[in-house]
This record gives sequence, C-alpha cells and structure tokens, in this order.
Amino acid sequence: MKNLSVLDELRTAAASLAENAAGLFAPTLRLGVTGLSRAGKTVFITSLVHNLLAAAPLPLFEPARAGRIRRCWLEPQPEAHLPRFAYEDHLAALTAGEKRHWPESTSRLSRLRLVIEFEPAGWLAGLTRGGRLALDIVDYPGEWLLDLPLLDMDWAEWAATRIALAETEDRRPLAATWLAAIREVDPAAPWDEERAIRLVRLYRDYLQACRQSGGHFSALQPGRFLMPGDLEGSPMLTFCPLPPPEGRAQKLPHGSFWREMQRRYAAYVSHVARPFFLEHFARIDRQIVLVDVLSALNGGPRAIADLRDALQAVLACFRTGSRGLFARRADRILFAATRADLVHHEHHAALRRVLALLVEQAAITAEHRGATIRSEAIAAIRATREGRATIDGHDLPVIIGTPEAGETIDGKTFDGRTEAAIFPGELPEDPRRLLVGDWQGRLRFVRFRPPDVRPPLPLEPAPSFPHIRLDSALQFLVGDVLS
Repeated sequence: MKNLSVLDELRTAAASLAENAAGLFAPTLRLGVTGLSRAGKTVFITSLVHNLLAAAPLPLFEPARAGRIRRCWLEPQPEAHLPRFAYEDHLAALTAGEKRHWPESTSRLSRLRLVIEFEPAGWLAGLTRGGRLALDIVDYPGEWLLDLPLLDMDWAEWAATRIALAETEDRRPLAATWLAAIREVDPAAPWDEERAIRLVRLYRDYLQACRQSGGHFSALQPGRFLMPGDLEGSPMLTFCPLPPPEGRAQKLPHGSFWREMQRRYAAYVSHVARPFFLEHFARIDRQIVLVDVLSALNGGPRAIADLRDALQAVLACFRTGSRGLFARRADRILFAATRADLVHHEHHAALRRVLALLVEQAAITAEHRGATIRSEAIAAIRATREGRATIDGHDLPVIIGTPEAGETIDGKTFDGRTEAAIFPGELPEDPRRLLVGDWQGRLRFVRFRPPDVRPPLPLEPAPSFPHIRLDSALQFLVGDVLS
C-alpha cells in the first residue's frame, strides 16, 4: 500500500512474532467482526457471546454439541486504553420486554475478551494448549472501515474519485450544492479557514444525505466525517475533495487551498486510517465479513452496485492467507449475509448467491493467497418465524413477526405492536438480474422488533437468542482451534 512504510511492515512483523510466541503458552485468537455501517456487528457479537456464556444449544458447533466446552467467561482485555465492548448494555436493550430494541449503532472502538475452557479432542492437544482459548473480539463503527482504501490512494487520486462518484446520476442531486461550491475555488488561492470550513460542512451534508437515503449508498469517505468520535473539530477533519488544478500541482505554493487540503488529507491517513489498519486489521486471525444485502436490495440496482464497489475496495486492503511467524493473517474468512430471518429459508440459497456476487473479487483473491473461505446466510438473532399464506390466490412462503414502528409496505404503516405475515418477494436464481432494472420494485424487506427474550428468574437457566446458522459460523471460525 502506498501509505504504509517499510517501518510499518517491520513493526507489524515484530508484533506478529511476539504474539505467536506468547500464544504457545496462552493461546489467543483475534476474531475480526467486520462490516459496513448497519451490517449488524454489535448484534452478532452480543448474540455470539451470550449464547456461549449461557451454554445455549448450538448443534452445528461441534465442541458444544459434543459437550467439550467446560465453561466460558469474560475477562478484561489486555489493552487498558481501549473501551470495553458494552455487552451487558446491549444485552439489556435486547431483553427489556415490551421496551426491547436493537442496540444503538457503534460509535467508537471497543474490545471484548471471551475465554473458552474446553476439553481437547486428543491428549496431545491437551498437553500443548491446556484446553483454554482467549477469543478477542473488536467492535468499531462501520463508517471507519471505509477509510482503509485511503491507504492506497494519494490526495489527487482520492479527490478525483470522490468528485466523479458525486457526479453520478443518483448522487448528483444530493451533492449539487457542494459541487457548485468547490468549482468556485481557485486551488492556487491562499488558504482561508472559514471558507474551508464551509466547504467541508457542505461535503458532510452531502455524505449525511447519502447515509439517510435508506441504505442506497455505501461508499462514503472519509469514514470519520460521519462518525468523528474524539476527532470532532480537529483540523484533520477539515478537508474535502477539490477539482485538480491546471498544470502541475507540485508548482502550487505552500499555503494554497490545494496544498493545505493535501496536507490535511495526508495527516488523516497517517494518524487515523493507518493506525486503525495496523493496530487491528493487520493482526486478525479469523474474519467474518457481515453484509447487509437486503437493505441494498431495497434500494435497487444502483444501491447493489454501490455496495459491491465499496466492499471490493475495503476487502482489497485485508491481509489474508496462510499465517507464518512474521505474518499474522486471516486464514479463514466467512462472508455472511445478515438478517436472513427476513426471507423464508427457501430463498436462503439465492441470498447466498447475491452475497457471492458482491464479494466475488475479494473471495477469489483470498483463496489465491491460501485462505479458506465460505459464504453463508445468517441471523445472529432471529426476529421472525416462518409460515405460508394465500395471497392473491397464490400459496406463498411468508415470514411472521412484529415489524418495527414506522415500517411501511404497500401503503400500510406498522405500529410496532401488531404482528404481521409478510411475503417480501422472491429473489432471482441468477443474482445478476438484480443489477438491472427489471427486478426493481419486486422486493421489500422491513425491519422487525427483536424477539421477546426475557432475563431469567432466580435459579432458572439463562435464555438464549434464537438464530439462523450462528452455530455454523462459530464452527467454521473457531471449531478447529477447539479440537
């Protein structure tokens, strides 16, 4: 990557060597739970941890099915400077009875360590690993993930691609005010902080409008513009794309609009995007990539293409393949279409095919590097059940649950209390048909309230969340390590 130095690579190799050596005595597995905004990372982590802590039935997770998991518990994470993943708060939100709701979107980086004590499958494994594994899980805002492609782009490349994207048919109406404003900027003019702040505010407004358009747009950079965290108000967030100057940009004087925007972009990459990659993505052992396919399907062909392009750009930055002493890489990658409970199981195979289309290039690259990959349709927490209904004289597979208040289908708005049986449409056998207009309008997926799972009474076992293939995901990601 253009914006990673040799020193960065040496530090990463040294850290991998030290962690591999420590793992001989205290085995640790870093699980990367990755996904763009609203893909379901927080729900996935909460459900995974709760089902393991509660010793829930997980028939497709071999160590649990065979009774080899002795116990699980949470431990403080090694990095004291990182906030702890708010597992208890998220669990409380999901189990609050009539007030239950999905957890709020992640707004900062956090981490959780789950320790699994298990009975090894063979005597040699017991001697070498002691039957204990520390599973480290990192959560972060999905918006931040979009910064990874900046590591391979200089300022001029990034600015040109962002402006070209803003001028596409679907985005141009949302970006019109900002596009008009940057066309009036002379790149060679002296820097004006107030004018720059106005330009950046217009650019942020455009990104916010894209995000609020119902999931139709995924490629929104820089990620911290939408979720700034502790960088709110920093000069590192006071830059935006500008049209290229005439002639050679290198001839522009220091202190000009173009050169100062370039400097701040470089600072953002150096102090935000690069540490995020090196401290987290360069140290992952196993990877699950959560993809909200259904929201993109609601948006139509251009939303699907936008999601595909964003995923391919992000996934190209991942370090995948066989691991070695000096290289900590993700050797197993699970691509997961989330919220599979919003379609009948008869359509799960078609949902997996849509997912495969979206991540095709990344999957091919990962396989060539030696990683083992799999695609799956999952629901970390199942909010619906299945049934059949006669609609317009046709017997159709439906899903049954309580749609969230404000969700709408065919002019009917749900109140958040009334249960409904819904046929969301039928996915095509060939997913490429979704990239053309002839399938638009045939699909409509709504969000449902979480299932009513209450905290247990005294002396009762903790209830577990219903799910779809969470146990299969666990088996693929960590089952071999617990053998």
